[in-house]
Amino acid sequence: MALKKSYSKDKTSCTVTFSVSKEAAHGAKEVTIAGDFNNWSSTETPLKQDKDGSFTVKLKLSVGKEYQFRYLLDGKHWENDWNADKYIPAPFSHTDNSVVIC
Repeated sequence: MALKKSYSKDKTSCTVTFSVSKEAAHGAKEVTIAGDFNNWSSTETPLKQDKDGSFTVKLKLSVGKEYQFRYLLDGKHWENDWNADKYIPAPFSHTDNSVVIC
């Protein structure tokens, strides 16, 4: 799993590429991302599967904010990003959420 950030010239937005490697996907056929940026929808933001079996999606986010998120594999298993900027305890479960800082 990986996060890649690219900032706009005026530094007001940040395009974040969220990636889940083939190995980290554990054979999943479908990966979505849920977080603060999509009202924690488990279906709104699917990742595209690449030829190498990894999954990616690019999201344009506002600079100066932190966004909590998690990946959902095949609609069943939640996963954190191993390379997140930090982790915060989830308010509704006994797990942590991944955080990306823009």
